[in-house]
Amino acid sequence: MENKVRIAVDVMGGDHAPDAMLDGVRMAAAQDEALELVLVGQQERIRAYLGQDAARFEIVHAADVIDTGEDPLIAIRKKRGASMLVCFDLLKEKNVQAVVSAGSTGAFLTGALFRAGRIKGIQRPALAPVFPTKAGGAMLIDCGANAECKPEFLLQFGQMAAVYMKNMYGVDNPRVALINNGAEEEKGTPLYQEAHKLLKESGLNFVGNLEPRYIPDGDADVLVCDGFAGNMVLKSYEGAMIYLFDLLKEEMMASLPNKLAAAVLKKSFKKIKKKLDYNEVGGAPLIGIDGCVVKAHGSSKALSFANALKQAATMVRAGVVEGIKRDLEAKA
Repeated sequence: MENKVRIAVDVMGGDHAPDAMLDGVRMAAAQDEALELVLVGQQERIRAYLGQDAARFEIVHAADVIDTGEDPLIAIRKKRGASMLVCFDLLKEKNVQAVVSAGSTGAFLTGALFRAGRIKGIQRPALAPVFPTKAGGAMLIDCGANAECKPEFLLQFGQMAAVYMKNMYGVDNPRVALINNGAEEEKGTPLYQEAHKLLKESGLNFVGNLEPRYIPDGDADVLVCDGFAGNMVLKSYEGAMIYLFDLLKEEMMASLPNKLAAAVLKKSFKKIKKKLDYNEVGGAPLIGIDGCVVKAHGSSKALSFANALKQAATMVRAGVVEGIKRDLEAKA
């Protein structure tokens, strides 16, 4: 049996909470007996939904829920006992090793920073999903936590993501690229020009600037940018993938010969869709927090949420946070 991992689960956050979250909890627990899942939320609703299965889990009552449309700072001040915040308190107190939530992204980022805290020496935590590429995957960091950055923030993003890719995916000496509007060193704003210089001098395996259109080629394992640019890249790719699959479906149903061809290729299309589906990944880690923290997609259903829980467990077992701390100490 793998090492036990204790995770605080915000079962009240998300578009389909708590039902989908609790179904995901059941799924993850069935697949990994070493998971110790602490369910945080409205106790009566949790017990009513789980029935006899409730006895399998520790339940921590949290009456309040932070809604998606609420101002994060106001919500955190007014709803101190909200399920998401209780999860971060458990992490801060070292009662759990990880937190998973599909709740409000703004509250998630703010709550993690102010309730759980940063790794000492890290200036800004960063939200960092892994993009599918021809080489397997590349981490996009940051994709929304820091809209305004300093060059040294981008340097630390690259350092943290390199540790993540090495520990989580076994990538030896990860290739780090700076997302930019051209390959030349002088491209981009002053922020990106200075960040390029810092990354080049950092000792990382820096491969230079990379235009977003070349991300799928897999020429880098880490993709560094500020949170505004990263969010634009992420959402553009998501929209393009949705449009592509809608277009393929439309064409496949356009005529009888197309339908017959589609039937032959059905398994192949399913494999491609699975490779590109965020539900199969689970969520995006918030790297730089002193503990393993995973933000599941707000529209997560059971499968996606179960995968986010497994992702958090893998982060703990891979020693990602400890690896970042060692890396910082070595560079001090």
